[in-house]
This record gives sequence, C-alpha cells and structure tokens, in this order.
Amino acid sequence: MKWLSRIFRSGGNRGGGGGGGGSGGSGGSGGRHPQQLLGDQENMVWRAPARSSDDPSRAQKEKEELDHAIALSLAEDVKKRNRSRWRTENDEAIARELQDKMNLSPYPSFAPPQYHPTDYSHRYCGGCNRVISYGNYLGCMGTFFHPGCFCCRSCGYPITEHEFSLSGKDPYHKSCFKELTHPKCEVCHQFIPTNRAGLIEYRCHPFWSQKYCPSHEHDSTARCCSCERLESWNARYISLGDGRSLCLECMESAIMDTGDCQPLYHSIRDYYEGMNMRIDQQIPMLLVERQALNEAIVGEKHGFHHMPETRGLCLSEEQTVTSILGRPRMGGQRRLIGMKTQLQKLTRKCEVTAILVLYGLPRLLTGAILAHELMHGWLRLKGYRNLNPEVEEGICQVLSYMWLESEVMPGFKSGPSTSTASSSSSSSSSHYSLSSKKGGRSSAENKLGEFFMHQIANDASAAYGEGFRAANAAVNKYGLRRTLDHISMTGSFPV
Repeated sequence: MKWLSRIFRSGGNRGGGGGGGGSGGSGGSGGRHPQQLLGDQENMVWRAPARSSDDPSRAQKEKEELDHAIALSLAEDVKKRNRSRWRTENDEAIARELQDKMNLSPYPSFAPPQYHPTDYSHRYCGGCNRVISYGNYLGCMGTFFHPGCFCCRSCGYPITEHEFSLSGKDPYHKSCFKELTHPKCEVCHQFIPTNRAGLIEYRCHPFWSQKYCPSHEHDSTARCCSCERLESWNARYISLGDGRSLCLECMESAIMDTGDCQPLYHSIRDYYEGMNMRIDQQIPMLLVERQALNEAIVGEKHGFHHMPETRGLCLSEEQTVTSILGRPRMGGQRRLIGMKTQLQKLTRKCEVTAILVLYGLPRLLTGAILAHELMHGWLRLKGYRNLNPEVEEGICQVLSYMWLESEVMPGFKSGPSTSTASSSSSSSSSHYSLSSKKGGRSSAENKLGEFFMHQIANDASAAYGEGFRAANAAVNKYGLRRTLDHISMTGSFPV
C-alpha cells in the first residue's frame, strides 16, 4: 500500500537516536521510543506499537491495529473516488444550465430546424386571440386560426370550403363575396351576366343609379313615363291605358283629371303674378290623354314641340279636343278603367286658345309643364313674336325650373310658393293633395322634383337643352326682367 509505505518509517534502525521527548521509561540502547506516523491527507498521529516476539498479546494487538489502519486506508480511497464523481456530475449540470441561459445550441448552425407539430405555444388564433394549444389549425396570410374561428366576414359562418375569397385581409365565402361585389340587376334581380369579353356590362340611370341588364332595354320592360325608371319584377307598374306606365311612387301624387288640376293651375298663375308677370286672360286648361294631345299637335300650325314625347301644349288655333272629366279607377291587371271624357270646342278669344297637359303625371311634373306652357302664353299675350325655338323654349324652361326650385327648395330663391294653394277642392282627390301641402311632402316626392330639375338642366336637345342653359345664364347675370326686355327688343339673350 503506497499510503502505508509512507507512514511506516521505523525500518530496522532501532538503536539510533530517538526523536524528541518520550512519555516515560529509562534511556539507553535497549529502550523503545514511540514513532510519529504522518498521513498525507489527515492530521492524525498514530503510536507505533512495540514489537516483541516473546509477547503474544502485544503481537496480536499490533496485528489488529495494522488491520484497522488498512481498513481506514481503503475507506479513504472509496470516499475520494465518490467525491471526484460528484464533482464531475455537478460540473456537467452547471455547464448545461449556463448553456441554456446563453441560448447556445449544441447542434451545428447549419442543421435544419426541426418541426414539432405538437408545439403550439407560440401560435395565437386570429379569430378568438387565444393560444392554439391542441388540434388542427389553419394558416392564412401569416395568421393562424382555429378551424371554427376562420369565418366569413359577411355572413359570420366558418369557411369550410377548399376555396374562398379575400378582400384585403378579410376572408369571404365565394358566394358571399359575389353577393357583395357582383352587381345585380334591379329589374330581374339576377346577377348581371358577363359579355363575350368576360366583362360585366350593365346600364345605369344617370340620376337614380338604377343598374340593369342591357337586354331589358329591348325586351318590352315597362318604363315609368314620369321618372324613367324601369319596372322591377317585384313591383309592377300601373298602366294608364294609353301606352304609358306609372311607377307606384309617381302614382302617389299623380293628378288624374282636369278638376284635380285646377287648384294647381291657379296657384302657378299666382306665382307668375308674384313676379309681376300677371296673365290677364283666362286661358282654359285641360288634362288629356296622349292620343288627344298628339292630335292637337297635328292641328297646331304654330310652335315647336319637344319630340319624341310631348307632355304639354299651348294652343293658338281653335280646335275640339277630348278632355278628361272624371278620374279613372283601378281595374284588373293594374290598369285604370272607367275614365270619363268630354269633347270640348276651344274658340279663340285671344292669342292663346288653351293649355293642354297629359293626365296621370305627378303633381310636381304637372306643375312644371304648366309653368312652361303658361310662359308660352305670357309671351304671346305680351307680343313676343317670331322667336326662334332656342330662345322661346329656353326661357320657358327657365320658368319651369324656377317654379320647381321654389317647391323643392323653398326660400332658395325669391318667389311665392304654390304648395299651400295646390290642394284639390275635390274630396275624391284628397289622397293626392295631402302630399302637396307645404311641409307635408314626402322625401320621395322631393326626390322626384330634384329629378325633374335634373332633366331640364341636362336636356341634350338644341331648343330645350342648349336654349335653357343660355337663358339661365342670362337670367342669373342680368335678372329675369332685363333678360325679357332684351328678348323683346332683339329676339335673343343678352350676353
């Protein structure tokens, strides 16, 4: 034993000088001196036992002490090996902990990343904002969803199809996206088909923005004779019996016979008088059907008429016309029946014989036509002769526009409003007169008035369109009276 070879130094030199002080006994060469045993790692002192061959008890005792020393030496070796192993394992654990804190990968940097399908700790659902912790998930535009949270932006139901539509970052069912973006026809209520080039082609009314398939312009779809909107398959129009149809909104304020129209006619005459343009003669006014109006136009030698549809006429010749005496009633298939008519001979008592207006038009359109035709009458009664169509029709359209403006936007321009004076005196027409009282008109009727003003301002014809714009510019610049005086002297508008 290496450790024992270092601590037993007594050897055979028993007679040499001993180390310093004994614990007792006599000196001399035959005396036994104690030996000091020094351990390399332990601070222990052992007394070397006296060796004597003639003393068995001492020999046995020395043997036992030697065995004990060997056992202690073996135990110390085992303890050192255990301490060394503990230090090695503890150091490895500390190294691993430091490595984790410094995020040092034990793998080479070029090693491909491993995908762990069960590791969802870093994914949050874009629908419910919760962690996706288990089960399947969807990925779209860099965002993850639970399958039940990937919902259509329009209907709110989950998208389970393999294909869907995106608008920005919002997902849609393909059918929902088509409902939102693909225009539908407002006549047949179907998706407007694409043309041969694959493009969606449709027609759109410039004022009402009514979208419809191009085919409805040629398939006999009815068009309102007042507001020009096409008939919807869900809301049938009223047939007036003379080839014209009227939508339900226009029908609400329609004037159906001559008696119903008289209060409106007199209120417009008052409007002229309020602008110092009094009409002294009593000019008859009649509501007529389209056929009667067309026949009167043929018999009229004087005047320029707006084609293809003339709605009013200021007669200068003596004629016999058929006027509407009694209002019709609603019959089957949404047709008006039971109209009472009367032949009336018109004799010429002045430059103007009568004013004729189509029946069945809304109150505001009927009034705009009366204002236009009364201006023709005023010009003839005041001696304005041989005016070219652009000048005469243009200034008449200005008066029609001004009256509509006073009705639709009261107070916008100076001039008396005729709303309070236009209620019907007939009890049977109370349904139509309610909407004509000031403050009682519906928003739909006001919108109609705006449309009639839009029609006048955007007319494409030379006489009614260009004539109106030239006359309106002159009136806005010089005023109505000075413009009329200039027309009387020169036959043209002031520039």
